[in-house]
Amino acid sequence: MCFCDALTPVDSRTHVVFIQHPREAKVPISTCRMAHLSLPNSEMHVALHVEGEARLEALVKMPGTAVLFPGESSVDVESLTTPPQTLIVVDGTWSNARKVVERSPALRTLPRIGFRPERPGNYRIRKEPDAHCLSTIEAVAYVLEKLEQAPGRFQPVLTAFDAMVDKQLAFISSRAGPSRYKKFKTHRQVKRVHPLEDLRAQANRWVLLYAEGNAWPREEADCSAMEAIEWSAARLSGDRFEAVVQPKRTLGAQVAAHVEREPLAYLQGEARETALQRWRGFVRPDDIVVTWGRYPLDLLAREGWEPPHFLNLRRTLAQLGIEREGGPEALAERWGGAVSGLTPRAVRRMHALEVIVRKVLDGSRLALEGPQVEYRAEERGPWGDAA
Repeated sequence: MCFCDALTPVDSRTHVVFIQHPREAKVPISTCRMAHLSLPNSEMHVALHVEGEARLEALVKMPGTAVLFPGESSVDVESLTTPPQTLIVVDGTWSNARKVVERSPALRTLPRIGFRPERPGNYRIRKEPDAHCLSTIEAVAYVLEKLEQAPGRFQPVLTAFDAMVDKQLAFISSRAGPSRYKKFKTHRQVKRVHPLEDLRAQANRWVLLYAEGNAWPREEADCSAMEAIEWSAARLSGDRFEAVVQPKRTLGAQVAAHVEREPLAYLQGEARETALQRWRGFVRPDDIVVTWGRYPLDLLAREGWEPPHFLNLRRTLAQLGIEREGGPEALAERWGGAVSGLTPRAVRRMHALEVIVRKVLDGSRLALEGPQVEYRAEERGPWGDAA
């Protein structure tokens, strides 16, 4: 549908910068784009990070810049004494928007603005997570009125949004056939297919990854200070990667005891940028990075690296009903791997991960402990969804 004829541009003193998550950019009707087209003093960028985007990096460094994002550290827009000159708005699902903010050091340092709307939003064709949740365009219109002390001034911005909602509801009411979301019971040919069959066929692309982090002080509520200080990887072909790097801040008091290395190993470790450059040369664009949980990926995401494809093996085994109590070491021992005497912890857990992966690939343990049910071949999701 087209909403161009309903767009009503409204000038604002506040410069609005939209950062849209790439997945949200694929949505056919985007209220972020609608808001951008309605605000002449705005610009829109599709990006996962501020870092590496020259224009965005320049904007966040300008004085008087804040980010519109809820949370305990946010200042309510009603209590602001000095409004920002530039307002950054992150657009995406709650989960994706949170990742854009928390994984960007530049955005994390900016003041945050939050608000509690006076009434529920008008997004009647979609169910919001809570009554105070608004669409991007509604949130921006509401906040701009508060920042510029101009009640009602930005209501015309919502003209296109309201028209879009009304049209969609009209389409629904006039629909002749059933909803495309209604599920029909169909007769499909059923065959026994294991959920990991597709993954096994791509084992030559697997890169096993484990990482250690410099834990933040317990008294700090914010975990944004987490940093990778060690990570290792291995291909099933035998190629390996190892990096022990210098911490950017003081090494946590309990870190050495937890990771089973002397603090001097990190203080005399490799330069972080050198290790990251080696790491980017080790991984390939089509690699499937296999981890035990998301922790290693979260650590490296803070360093500006994210894998194009990944598999959370812990979650996949949970979906298959495999008992994982005790972590990867306990599972590897149960499956016949000798890992308990290995040190430091990174070596032990990496070896445990290799044991588990090889047992997954040969299928011997899964045949004993996995699900004894039939799977419809056409109902298996792509491996990325399972990750």
